[in-house]
Amino acid sequence: MIALLRGRLFEKHPTRVIVETGGVGYELHVPLSSFASIGDVGSDVTLRVHTHVREDALQLFGFTTALEQTLFERLVSVSGIGPRLALAVLSGIAPQDLVRAVSGGDAARLVAIPGIGRKTADRIVLELRDKMASIEQAGEGAASGDGLRADLVSALVNLGYHRPAAEKAVETALSASGGQFDAALRQALDSLTRGRR
Repeated sequence: MIALLRGRLFEKHPTRVIVETGGVGYELHVPLSSFASIGDVGSDVTLRVHTHVREDALQLFGFTTALEQTLFERLVSVSGIGPRLALAVLSGIAPQDLVRAVSGGDAARLVAIPGIGRKTADRIVLELRDKMASIEQAGEGAASGDGLRADLVSALVNLGYHRPAAEKAVETALSASGGQFDAALRQALDSLTRGRR
C-alpha cells in the first residue's frame, strides 16, 4: 500500500494531480484544500496517500495534512459514503470547520456542501460525532504557533490570495491578534483587501 509520495509535481488540476517520482507518474485525487496548498507544476511535493482498492481499480487520494487524511478516512467509514463523496465534502468545507460542524451536530452546515443531502449529513453527524471529539481536542492543541500560522495561510490561499502576500499578512496579524484564529484571519483579510484598493 502506498502511504506517502514525494516527488516533482508534473500536472495539477483542481481535483487531481500527477506526481512524478523515480520516473513514474502517480495520479492522485485531491480535495481543493490540498490543491490550493500544493506548489506550482515543476516544484517538489510531498503528499500523504490513502490507497483505495476496488475490484476494477486502484485509486490514490492525496492530502497535504494529516488532518485532511484522517477526516477523509473517517468519512469513507460512514455507510453510503465513497471516496469521491468524501473528497467532495473536504472540498466544500475547511477541515477544522468540518470537525466543528460534526462535533456540534450541525448537519445544516454539511447540507450546504454540493452533493450532500439531509440524510447523508445526518448520517455523517450520527456516525462520526463521537470520533470527532479526539480530533477537535488535538486541533485545539495544535492551533498555536506554526499550526495556527499554517492554517491561516492555507485559509487565505484557499480564498485566492497569493502565498507570499498571505504569509506577510498573517505574520502582521498574528502579532496584533494575540494568537486567536478568527481575529487574526479578520485582520489579515482586512490588510489584504486594503492592499487591493
